[in-house]
Amino acid sequence: MIFRALRGRSGIRAFAGFKSSETGRRVLAERRVLLDVVNDRAYLAALPQGSVGHAYLDFMESENLSADGLVMASQEWEKEKLPADVEPFRNRMRDSHDLTHILTGYGRDPLGELCLLAFMNRHSNNLGQLLIVAMSWSRMPPKSRAAVIQAWRDGKKARWMMALDYEALLARPLEDVRRDLRIADPSRYRAALS
Repeated sequence: MIFRALRGRSGIRAFAGFKSSETGRRVLAERRVLLDVVNDRAYLAALPQGSVGHAYLDFMESENLSADGLVMASQEWEKEKLPADVEPFRNRMRDSHDLTHILTGYGRDPLGELCLLAFMNRHSNNLGQLLIVAMSWSRMPPKSRAAVIQAWRDGKKARWMMALDYEALLARPLEDVRRDLRIADPSRYRAALS
């Protein structure tokens, strides 16, 4: 609800950037559905150890998650009608959420989710993300605050993640993808957890 209420024109700008990117044009022309790929556990299991897709599968299994779970959760609040070409983009952003956990190195614990919000805010510019971080700020110990600040700064340095060709990244080594996307090691997050 907060995301939707405070997003302003951030979703429109993100879609425009996606649609004008080479990947976005291909995804829309091919009518790709990321959900089909991330739900194919046999395909993901066959990918090499250390690949993005294999790390994603390990993450989903260790957390007892499924990509369909995000779909069901989003149906509660994503009820607004969208233009036909915008809906695939919104679905793609939803279906890539757990992939962003893998790529950034932030877990599903409360601090990891806050760090991911801060990181991705640099890509989406949704004020709702910052409001959620701000609402938690006073309860965070200094190490957690340092982790969130690092995530926000690292998000600014990373390549724009809303137009990634996730399907092509799945078979690649995770560390190579992080380097290519300029995603820094979340060292302060890991330090705050220990």
